[in-house]
Amino acid sequence: SGPLKDMDFSVQEGGGPRILHQFTLEPPAVSFRASGEKAGIIDVEPRTGILYINGSLDWETKQVHKLQVESLDESGNIVKGPHAVTIYVEDINDNPPEFDQKRYFGVVRQNSRPGKPFMYVHATDRDDPKTPHAQLSYSILHHFPNPYEEMLFQIDNATGAISPSRTGSYYLDPQKQDTFTLVVFVKDMAGTTTNAFSSSVDVIIVVMESLWKAPPTIHIKENSTQVHPVNITKVRSNEPGVIYDIFEKEKLPRLPFSISENGDIYVTEPLDREEKDTYTFFVVTKDKGGELVDKPLQIHVIVEDINDNPPVCQKDLTVIEVQENEREGSNIGTVFATDMDKKDTLNSRLQFHIQSQEPEFPMKNLFYVQQDTGTLHLAGRSLSKRESAKYFLKVLVTDPDFKTICDVEVHVIDINDQIPIFEKSDYDSMTVAEDIPVGTVILEIQATDGDEPATGSSLIIYQVKEGDPNNAFIIETDSETNRGFVKINKALDFETMPEYNLVINATNPEPLVTGVQYNSSSLTMFKVFVTNVDEPPVFLKPVYKTEVSEDIPVNTLVMMVEANDPEGDSVRIVLKEAQGKYAQHLACVKILFLQNFYLLVEGGSQKSKAFLILQLRDVNDNRPQIATDPTFFCYPVSGGERTLIHAIDADEQFFYSKFTFSLADDMDTRNNWEISKFNATHAYLSPKHANFEEKIYDVPIILNDNGNPPLENKVNLEVSICKCSSENSCF
Repeated sequence: SGPLKDMDFSVQEGGGPRILHQFTLEPPAVSFRASGEKAGIIDVEPRTGILYINGSLDWETKQVHKLQVESLDESGNIVKGPHAVTIYVEDINDNPPEFDQKRYFGVVRQNSRPGKPFMYVHATDRDDPKTPHAQLSYSILHHFPNPYEEMLFQIDNATGAISPSRTGSYYLDPQKQDTFTLVVFVKDMAGTTTNAFSSSVDVIIVVMESLWKAPPTIHIKENSTQVHPVNITKVRSNEPGVIYDIFEKEKLPRLPFSISENGDIYVTEPLDREEKDTYTFFVVTKDKGGELVDKPLQIHVIVEDINDNPPVCQKDLTVIEVQENEREGSNIGTVFATDMDKKDTLNSRLQFHIQSQEPEFPMKNLFYVQQDTGTLHLAGRSLSKRESAKYFLKVLVTDPDFKTICDVEVHVIDINDQIPIFEKSDYDSMTVAEDIPVGTVILEIQATDGDEPATGSSLIIYQVKEGDPNNAFIIETDSETNRGFVKINKALDFETMPEYNLVINATNPEPLVTGVQYNSSSLTMFKVFVTNVDEPPVFLKPVYKTEVSEDIPVNTLVMMVEANDPEGDSVRIVLKEAQGKYAQHLACVKILFLQNFYLLVEGGSQKSKAFLILQLRDVNDNRPQIATDPTFFCYPVSGGERTLIHAIDADEQFFYSKFTFSLADDMDTRNNWEISKFNATHAYLSPKHANFEEKIYDVPIILNDNGNPPLENKVNLEVSICKCSSENSCF
């Protein structure tokens, strides 16, 4: 309660009668009066001043009620007021959402982009839109039919936009299922509470064939005379406003195709099948942000052939050789030609015809050509070289529109019907020494052949047919004269083969014609006697080499040396010309210290030699020594002086790569001197104090070469303590 004044009240809708406030009377006021938007249920009790609602307010009907309240005296005159009383109606969630249609219908294209809306549903709620009471959330409750585990469609819970899911974009196919029914559910309170109001509606979706699909293979005739560019096909995206583009699969210098903003594809220039017979490229769609909209489409173009290429002879001149005994009908060769037009089409089909023959003697049409293969045959009779050695043919090669002349030259070849005949059937005998050099000509032979000169029918090849099991002889032919030269092919050996009875034959590289055979006229005899020569003995090796240690015991066997005499005589091996300071030891210990010797073998009256190389391997048999000259220190010794000692060893460096230096183990030495290593071969010697007399000291030093085995040596180093001159030397 309280005095009359301007007041605001907030009241939830519904809820029934209620008291909002009580205004108190202030004399001379005796009553109250209310006017304004009372809606028949809002008033002030005149005597008590109670502001009340006798019913339920409805936010959806009226959201604000404005009243004027005043106090009155006994006479009904206004004492105070009027004052504004405003009642704000607060909304409660008392209205379910409602769809704006009882049923929705939509169309989606096959392969549409996932997430791209193709339709919307819309619902409203009469509650206050500024509160969750009217905040709506959409979802798909059911999906009929549902052939897959995942939904084929999806809905935006805030906007009601329906689009294909990723699964739906892939699987939607009007050939399999062209109609779907979705039960779309809408809830208020943003769908976040179970007490929210809800509604549902059916959405009928028809699936239509995708507009975005590759056209069939495109066929374009080559060398078109149309004005370019020429439209060859069209593609269309399922979505409007996309940007079309082409990219090539092959890396070509240029792609003779383009695409318009409407998806029309053009060929931009005439194509040449012989240059390229197929093209493959891709068409893509992009949004304004450059992102791909549809999957790329592959476009395949085949360039169709036209007859635009004449036949081409494979050779400028085709030369065919024919033996003069070839029979009528024989296949003597082929005229080859090609056509660049498409294979296995009439455009590249070639046919052959003989246009002319020169000379036409002894008759016309001596030849014929198979019209589809180009094979040449003898037509009339066998050829004779005496009648004509050559024939010149012009062969006409045609396709349906073009023709070409191919030149053919037929050479008539003499047949091999004559055998080689030796001028002698026996070339008697010859005696040669067994040491005759390889390559020596020992005999010249001659045969003749009656066939055409300078052909395979008349060229003579000589071979030893019998009597030469080791191929000791070879026969070379002078191709101009057919003269044969018998040569030594391998070294002769009297001891293994003292006599050869050779049978030599003469043949042609070209086969003899049927009915003709080689006979005794193509054979000759020749006997070779080999005389013995006293040959020198031979070592098995030209050089003998081995390695031994330098401490090898006397009379140790270091190697075996073998030699033999071809004549079978006994041999004697001796060591000759042992040079150097160790030569005197060679006979007794049979070793060599990095020296070269040779071995002499004697057999019969002949001698041979071989080299013997014996390399001496070092062992650690030398003790280390001091290479430093006697040294000195200037008197008096002040301390800090030192001198460098150098150690050496006569053995190979392998055995003394690291010397050890130490002082002898006696009291006087160790009290006066100290030694420290500098490197592998040097050390420093230093006096340990300054109390040295002016005299010569012998400092015993122990050296160890750390070899295998290690060798040690005790060496006295002479050290002088003396007065030094200005040149820093003793005087």
